[in-house]
This record gives sequence, structure tokens and C-alpha cells, in this order.
Amino acid sequence: MHPAAESGGPADPLAGRRVLVMISGSIAAVKLPQLVSALVKRGALVRCAVTPSAARLVSPVALASLSRHPCHDDDDPWSPAAPRPLHVELAEWAELVLLAPLSATTLGRWVHGLGDTLVASVLLACEAPVLVAPAMNTAMWSSPGVAANWQTLQSWERVVTLPPASGLLACDRIGDGRMAEPERLLLGLESLAVWGWRRDWRGRRLLVSAGPTREPLDPARCLTNPSTGLMGLYLAQAALLRGAEVDLVHGPLTAPDAWREGLSCHPISTAAELEAALDRLQPQASAIAMAAAVADHRRSAPRADKIAKEELEAALSGGWETVPDLLAGLVARRSPGQRILGFAAYSGTDLETVRAKFARKGCDLLFANPIDRPGAGFASATNTGWLLGPGPQETRLEPASKLAIAHRLLSALAAALDESQES
Repeated sequence: MHPAAESGGPADPLAGRRVLVMISGSIAAVKLPQLVSALVKRGALVRCAVTPSAARLVSPVALASLSRHPCHDDDDPWSPAAPRPLHVELAEWAELVLLAPLSATTLGRWVHGLGDTLVASVLLACEAPVLVAPAMNTAMWSSPGVAANWQTLQSWERVVTLPPASGLLACDRIGDGRMAEPERLLLGLESLAVWGWRRDWRGRRLLVSAGPTREPLDPARCLTNPSTGLMGLYLAQAALLRGAEVDLVHGPLTAPDAWREGLSCHPISTAAELEAALDRLQPQASAIAMAAAVADHRRSAPRADKIAKEELEAALSGGWETVPDLLAGLVARRSPGQRILGFAAYSGTDLETVRAKFARKGCDLLFANPIDRPGAGFASATNTGWLLGPGPQETRLEPASKLAIAHRLLSALAAALDESQES
């Protein structure tokens, strides 16, 4: 797991949460022990339950060992030593539920109200939010029956769905049907812990920029910054889980590839490429979050050959130009009702420079992010800062995971969108 996905500690939203992991029959089940281990490392209290077919693919003994609790199967629901049925006990114990992989059979049982297995009975009795990640053969996934059941499930409250990705499947088929990777499942569970299952971004499209830009000096050197793109990625995935369609324009990212699943990704390198991508995608966006760390300057004409070390100082003494203000350009081009969230990195405790920048940029919201404090800024799993706007409002965002900060920012941006629709 990526370090940011194993942040742990007192601020971790998963620490102390009761998570029920239920596994149905798909070869993707072999990935779940990795996830159970990651949950336990982050301080979650984990229980596991498997269908009979899943028990043939992944060891219940391994799941019990990793979770530190018995792994339940269809032999366990009724016991003369237990005061209550196991499916009721598990359903009421869980605060968060993960159902992965979801097979076509378990999907059909759930949608049609059948409780003939332990996992199916728990799903019927459960009132906690459920994160669902299907996995199956491409033809099965596209079959009319599965498609209809999946459509029904997506309309249910308290259910958050992660549609399967496309790729090489265990059956050697290439296409849709691959389960979301464990890193993304873990991110989805953290989102449930922070925000729940509410999908207030349905029907909206969010354009997010993330990561650094790289301005070439010559073929061997570039001007860049330490941005990892984590804040923008968290914003994009949080919006996706809340129902949005998301375009992510990004420079080089230091994060699991799985965190790009479900997003419409547009990789760039330079500020000019970022500007072109934003110009192309802005008209379709309901809102924009400009989280990219854009270089302030670039070479007017980068050298085509490598500059000799002895010539470097002289070669770089001139020939620079200022990168256009991309956020100001977005504000100038925006359509009526489109809302824009800007980002500003700052040092120290004086916010006057940030306030002046907010007034100058003209965006609806500005998140001012300190980069000179432990647990904030570049490459950190947590963040803090000030949210400016609308108008004179300033809100202190206390230290929290970057995903929790992302949800706070999305709520403010959604409120700005709601207000624009009412006016």
C-alpha cells in the first residue's frame, strides 16, 4: 500500500471503526487479504464473512488471522450457543460494509431479496453504508440480467458503487469486469467513514487539476516543485464517490495508479499543456478545482541540447518568461453558474497576502494551504488551512486527512453551485 493509504494515527478516519468485509465468489477474492491487513494496520476493527464459493478461492483461516477474529461462512448462522442469529449480529455490529468482489449470483440475491446464504442475509438485515465492487467475466457483466440488477442497486440509498474497470481478466478476456484495486477500496471505505453514502454531486461534472508542472530547461533538466498531486486526486475520487463525473488534468503523480480508476484522466507536463487542457474541458464543467502546482516561470526557448555544467549559470541568467495566470484565465472564461475553487500555498501565519490573492483572482472559493508545517502541504497524508469565500467568509479547516479536507472543500463548492442555481 502507498504510505498515504496507511497513514494511521489518531487523525485516521478508519481508526476504531467497525468494518465488515464480505467476499463472494470471484477470483478477485484473492486480493482481499491484502485489504483486510491494511484496515487492521490503520486501526479498524474488522470482521469477515465469505460465501461458499469465495471460501474455495481465499482461505478463511488467512482472513481470520489477518482480522484477528473468526471468518464466518454458511456453516455459522445458527448456533445453540449464540443468543441471536449471526446475520443479525453482524449486520448490527457493522458501521461500514465492504462487499468485494460482488459476483453476479450475490448481486441477484441482494437485489431480489433472497437470504439463502449468510452474506445475502447480512445484506438484507444491514442498515450501514455499503461499498460495492463487482468482478466478473465481461460477457456476464454486460448481460441484460446483471445490467438490470446493477442499475437497480445503484439507485438504492446507503449503497456506494465502484463499477468494474477494464483490463485483462483471469478468464483471459480483455474488457470490463476487473474489480477495483485494494488501494481504491480502502479509499472508498475512508470516504464512507468521512462523508457517508450521500451522492450530492450526481448530475454534475467536476474538472480538477492536480500535481506539478515541469518546464524544461534542456533535455536533461526542468523547473518543477515537490507536489505529489495527492490533494487533487483526493478531490477527484471524493467527487466521484459523491456521484460526479470527473475530469482530472494532472502532471506527474506520486500515488497508486488505482486512485485514477473511474476518472477521465488527461496527463500533461508543462503549464502550456495544462492551459490547453483546461481550455478544452472547461465548457463541460459544472465546477473547477484548480489544485495543480503550476510553475511561475518557464524558459522562452528551452535548449534542444544539454547545457554543459560549466555553462549552466551563464545559460540560465536570461531567457525566462512568466507563466500566464491559469486560474485568472478560468475565471475570465467561465460560464454563468460555473463555480471555481482555487488553491494558494503560503508560509508563515500572515494571511494578508492570501486575502489579496483571493480578491485579485476572482474565484468563488480559495483554499489557503500552509507548506511550512508538519502534516500539511506537499507529500503529506494530512492537511490543514483556511477556506476563503464566498464574500468575507473565512473558515479554518483543522488538521485532518487530505480526503476529509477534500470532502469539506467539495461541500463548500456544492453549496456555491446550489446558490448559483437559486439566484
